[in-house]
Amino acid sequence: MSSDPVSVFVSIGSNIDRTRNVRRAVSALKARFGTLCLSPVYETAAVGFAGDDFYNLVAGFETREDVHHVADALREIETACGRERGAQRFAPRTMDIDLLLYGDLILNERGLNLPRDEIMRYAFVLAPLANIAGQLRHPLDGRTYEALWDEFAGAGGELLEIEFVW
Repeated sequence: MSSDPVSVFVSIGSNIDRTRNVRRAVSALKARFGTLCLSPVYETAAVGFAGDDFYNLVAGFETREDVHHVADALREIETACGRERGAQRFAPRTMDIDLLLYGDLILNERGLNLPRDEIMRYAFVLAPLANIAGQLRHPLDGRTYEALWDEFAGAGGELLEIEFVW
């Protein structure tokens, strides 16, 4: 356990029974980490494969847990939501929870890269992150997430903010 709380941001996505699974994931995150800051939920087309549209959002929370414990907890929540792990990276998902940021930590380990590079590549990650953490700065790039979103030219730019009923 860390002595000072760290701000953590995670992306949440589902395209299988997506309303139910997003609710389950958010509930599990609240149970594990406490109060969450949630972005709006966006509907986006599948990127990298042909499949049903996704619901995507970003959640932020404070924790004193070590980064590896947080990553393990996220995998446990994915599994509890029916996530099956396989060799196919781009495929339909009951739940995908990715650790985007753990404070300003820069980390490159097998299976754990922070800040996560998808922040700079995909609208469905950057837009919700900019929504709840717009004034924070990317640890490597230095620009705010709001500025990054204003200048965004990556993939998956078609976002539809939906009225999500919790």
